[in-house]
Amino acid sequence: MEKYLIGGVEINKVPLKDLLFNKTMLIAYVLLALGVFGIYEVFVERYFLLTANAHDAALHPGAKEVAEAMKEAVFGPGGEVKREAPWTLYIVNYMYMIYTGSGVILLVALGEIFGIDVIKKTAAGFMTFGLAMVFGGLFTIAIDLNILHMHWMFLSPNMGAGMWLMLPLYLFYIPFVLFEIYLLITKNHEWAKKIAYPVLIMSLAVDFVEYFIQAKLFNMNTARHLWTTYPGLTFYFIVSACVAAVGVMIVYAAVIYREKLKEEFDTLINVLRRASLYLIGALAAYEATAFLFIDKDWGSIILFGDFKYYFFIYLFFAVAFPFMLEFKRHESLSWSVLGAISMMIGAYIGRYIFVYGGNAFPMSNRFGTGFEKYGEYEAIKNFIFYPPHMAEILVVVGSVGVVVAVYKILDTLFSVSRVSHH
Repeated sequence: MEKYLIGGVEINKVPLKDLLFNKTMLIAYVLLALGVFGIYEVFVERYFLLTANAHDAALHPGAKEVAEAMKEAVFGPGGEVKREAPWTLYIVNYMYMIYTGSGVILLVALGEIFGIDVIKKTAAGFMTFGLAMVFGGLFTIAIDLNILHMHWMFLSPNMGAGMWLMLPLYLFYIPFVLFEIYLLITKNHEWAKKIAYPVLIMSLAVDFVEYFIQAKLFNMNTARHLWTTYPGLTFYFIVSACVAAVGVMIVYAAVIYREKLKEEFDTLINVLRRASLYLIGALAAYEATAFLFIDKDWGSIILFGDFKYYFFIYLFFAVAFPFMLEFKRHESLSWSVLGAISMMIGAYIGRYIFVYGGNAFPMSNRFGTGFEKYGEYEAIKNFIFYPPHMAEILVVVGSVGVVVAVYKILDTLFSVSRVSHH
């Protein structure tokens, strides 16, 4: 294939048709189309639904339609994000995509530092897919934060807000990861080797800061004691994210590197299997001890109340089932991939429990007078749970399309999935 050489990087000369209309991109477009329809539903919900108010009541006194509309506006379930549960599927998917993508990048950096040769050879592909997942998470959070008003984050920065801390973080984090990928695919090997190790150390520091800021974001919500009482939230996020990340890496390796690595492929899978055993064990230990510290009201909801089935399904998929498969080290690659998929599913359910569990009570009992109300029309509830709105689900589907599209375009142009020898 004919190539351009720019800044020491080979760029494949690909016809626009092959770049944008291959089979993988067509799948991405279908997922993105569903996501766009979800965004349309979100914006209709936010901006174009008519709501009855006092003016309507004055113009049409006694009208049954106005009375019903006002009742729906005040007491109805509404759609999309609820006032009672503002942290919903958008945040679940944002956490999963961002944390898992960052976890892939973190594990690759560790593999490079410890000199695992097979990780070095596959680092560019893994890191690019991890970065694509970060973009998928940012797509989700952009809809949650309302992209039409995001310019105010620049115009009126609030250093005390956890959400605002995300802005400078990703403005630095994404270019930094792109620079790491550049070092992996550049033809200037001697120059790249000279700065590779300091960059890897910085990569670990940046990843740790990324998880720390995410933990700070949740820990600021003092009304939700599931989050504020969870011990070592930064480390919990790292461990749980890396469980999902190693699952993603196993599946990715099976799809991309099975033929490219040939005899080294078994070595790569065994490295990832061993990593999964350690990470699953660490997550199991964390979950076994964490509920000794969590607020008892929230803990009882998750362990013995309305979330208990979710919780045990989470433990089965994220811990028990994959541990059983990977511990036995089945010769069949299919069993390893099945265990990896189980880790990915289990980690997502874990994020779901963490986010929705934080909304289990409307507010904390910080004044000792019972759980607080959200507004004058709200009845006090002991437990709050709303299933995701269809628009939220479609936006999440669209985020998968973002991941697929970003990765495929970068791989088509830069061949990041090729086996490297750096």
